[in-house]
Amino acid sequence: MKNRIQSLARQYAPDLIACRHHLHSHPELSFQEYETSKFIQAKLDEYGIPYTAGIAGTGVVALIEGKNPSKKIIALRGDIDALPIEEANDVPYKSKNPGVMHACGHDVHTTVVLGAARILQQLKDEFEGTVKILFQPGEEKHPGGASLMIKDGALENPKPQAILGLHVLPAMETGKLGFRAGKYMASADEIYITVKGKGGHAAAPHLTADTILIASNLVVSLQQIISRNNDPFSPSVLSICAFNGGFTTNVIPSEVKLMGTFRAMDETWRFKAHELIRKQATELVHAMGAEIEIDILVGYPTLYNNEAVTATARTLAEEYMGVENVVDTELRMGAEDFSFYSQVIPACFFRLGTGNKARGITAGVHTPIFDIDENALEIGSGTMAYLATQF
Repeated sequence: MKNRIQSLARQYAPDLIACRHHLHSHPELSFQEYETSKFIQAKLDEYGIPYTAGIAGTGVVALIEGKNPSKKIIALRGDIDALPIEEANDVPYKSKNPGVMHACGHDVHTTVVLGAARILQQLKDEFEGTVKILFQPGEEKHPGGASLMIKDGALENPKPQAILGLHVLPAMETGKLGFRAGKYMASADEIYITVKGKGGHAAAPHLTADTILIASNLVVSLQQIISRNNDPFSPSVLSICAFNGGFTTNVIPSEVKLMGTFRAMDETWRFKAHELIRKQATELVHAMGAEIEIDILVGYPTLYNNEAVTATARTLAEEYMGVENVVDTELRMGAEDFSFYSQVIPACFFRLGTGNKARGITAGVHTPIFDIDENALEIGSGTMAYLATQF
């Protein structure tokens, strides 16, 4: 089976590159992936794979049934949305949509999963079980397309026993795969704070509630929530990333707005921290004579890689790629809405090396010059197909 999959992945490699070029040239923002969805559906029609469209808006769920289809059900996920970034690469497949770019590699993920689906359809009489393919919108935008796919029943009828997903990693050379069991990526919540008080002349601060000073104290004070309340062995980050208030040199404004993000690796601590943020912010601002509005937008949960599923996936990846090409990957404070799946069914989210230092392909994701070594497409497609057949 390994040889058959490797042969098909190699045979389909030119088509994978063409597919990725099309997707990269025509990126669409989260929950607006209408043409991308049509393209995916056309490819599934071409491969003879049945599917259901319109899941969570633009999502597509396909089914490939092998022998004894109820024996096992494995899901594969590819996200399909792009980012609001103006591409700076000078390549033939550069984005044709101004201000929109596949800068996080979702064009790669979609191509890899399409390639795996094509291989699996070709070999469906040679493996047992069913493979469920999820093409998911809106990974980059709250509330996360994964949560909406789940609400729309993407994990039901039939329900998978496990789900696998991957993500490009430009810091890892093409030909390598990275795995980590257990806690892997952080939760991500958005914090919005407005400090309100009596503004006035800067020469008479005693007649005002100095919102700039109060908000400044608040920024510093909130850091103590992490440093003095959290277990130091459980990573957590609170960053205030926007401080907006005032309009001239001699007026104390009546309002200052703060925005930030809170990341955690522990779900219990995550929500305890929300309470501490609200309490500490409210009491400090009130003590300094101002009013406060605070909103914590609950985002993606912690991504947890099931130990047994990840161990199996890693072993199979070593069989497919060679032990020397499968490595440990580190904890990440970045967030991924694949985490919603990992909270519902056993999951494994792993990394696909896409970098090539010799060719200067090293730019990180979410940058206007991000690109990949396209040899990774054949590797990713073959690996996903092999994991699905052998799980």
